[in-house]
Amino acid sequence: MVQVVPSGSINTTALIVPDLYVQIVSPQILALNGVPTNCVGIVGTAPWGPVNTPVVAGTMGDFATNFGTVMNRTHDLGTAMAICVGQNANNFRLVRVTDGTDTAASAVVLTNCITYTAKYTGSLGLGLVVTHSAGSAANSWRVVVSMPGLAPEVFDNLAVGLTGNAVWLAIASAINNGTTALRPASKLVTAAAGAGTTAVAAASYPFTGGTDGVSGVTDTTLVGVDGTTGRTGMYALRGQGTGLFFLADVTTVSTFTTQNAFALSESTYGIVVTAAGDSVSTAPGVKSAAGIDTYALKYMFGDWIYWYDQVNALTRLVSPQGFVAGRLAQLSPQQSSLNKPLYNIIGSQTSGVAGTSQAGTYSVAALSALGSAGIDVICNPAPGGNFWAVRFGHNASSSAAINGDNYTRMTNYITTTVASGMGGYVGMVVNSKLFQSIRATMKQFLGNLMNQGILGSLTPGQLPFSVVCDTSNNPFSRTSLGYVQCDVAVQYQAINEKFIVNIQGGQTVQVAKQTS
Repeated sequence: MVQVVPSGSINTTALIVPDLYVQIVSPQILALNGVPTNCVGIVGTAPWGPVNTPVVAGTMGDFATNFGTVMNRTHDLGTAMAICVGQNANNFRLVRVTDGTDTAASAVVLTNCITYTAKYTGSLGLGLVVTHSAGSAANSWRVVVSMPGLAPEVFDNLAVGLTGNAVWLAIASAINNGTTALRPASKLVTAAAGAGTTAVAAASYPFTGGTDGVSGVTDTTLVGVDGTTGRTGMYALRGQGTGLFFLADVTTVSTFTTQNAFALSESTYGIVVTAAGDSVSTAPGVKSAAGIDTYALKYMFGDWIYWYDQVNALTRLVSPQGFVAGRLAQLSPQQSSLNKPLYNIIGSQTSGVAGTSQAGTYSVAALSALGSAGIDVICNPAPGGNFWAVRFGHNASSSAAINGDNYTRMTNYITTTVASGMGGYVGMVVNSKLFQSIRATMKQFLGNLMNQGILGSLTPGQLPFSVVCDTSNNPFSRTSLGYVQCDVAVQYQAINEKFIVNIQGGQTVQVAKQTS
């Protein structure tokens, strides 16, 4: 009898029975596919949606479905996402926070018959209306759950032929569990049937009592609490694969060290900002005193941005975080935010609003003070012209070797990709084939980066990386204890920050003859 088995599942040196043994051999070389770098994690408040739970969103339509509308208030999640979307970002993990006083809107129908409660807390639930009417089938009822901006949920042909309390039990079951695969449970409300027996009447029941729970929200609320269960705020983003993250409008500098620790542990790039109206004179000292010298954070100066809020139809002063995070999300990891146009900016505190009296621009001295302190800023003009852009493209590190956006994002990209795919080699037998496979996987991944321009070299034909995994760095004394080491060196591409053009002109200058 022919045996078909996975390779390694039988001892091929100890077979007794004459037969055909077919072994299925898995590929010996793992393939590494890069992890996404465009995912932005945002923590803030909202008028609807799950609390302290990361939600995937790509458009403002997704936001409306999950969290409601953009609100004109501090820490607003919708405002932060809308600004990012304005920079063409389209991959988000959103976390809503509250101060714990948030309540869900509800509607009580008749006396002890049924109570409808909004699925989530928040003021958006005040727009909910449940309507009872005769169903399509004889002796049945229809329940319609509606909310402005969303398609109504229709539950038809309920409680056919039932009377008394059985009708309310059947309606509650339909709302909570659905009726068919095509009519699943409500995504907007839950229902609890009481003991009442009053007959159903054709009527509409608006909801009351929903609150957002935002009056007591502080910067500390957005930072949240870590733990194995019940993570809140920023810590709800653990394991979400966010290449960038920020806590909407959090300006308390004492929280930056905590955000830095989180960024380092998650291999993500945090965007922090100081309070609106910050001073160039004092900002470097504040950063230094706080001990913020790290490649894991981008430290933005508190020159807040004037932005037109289309939902609320007014110009607002907003944090620069969303502009920076949104723009970086749309750049490949080897790029810098330096000199890249930002969109939907109509002014800043320093520069004023376009069309009005300008407050001023940054002097070379002011920019030098910020740049030497590892503080970045959005301003206009930029080196490339009269447009709004990030002026340095630096993280918060004081080291010139690692203070570029590209260092942070490339390092996080490569390390998280390796972490996500190389674990398959754990548990394999240590021999020359294992060394060869590890080298091949790493070289294939880094070679793909080179082919796509993410890695490059100034010298044609020279590789910008090296991979060593053989007996030279894996002596028997180590491998016999179960250790295998792979040493990888990767040269990132530098960013042209200081472009020098030397021009010699004059009537006595002699120019050597050149041909085109």
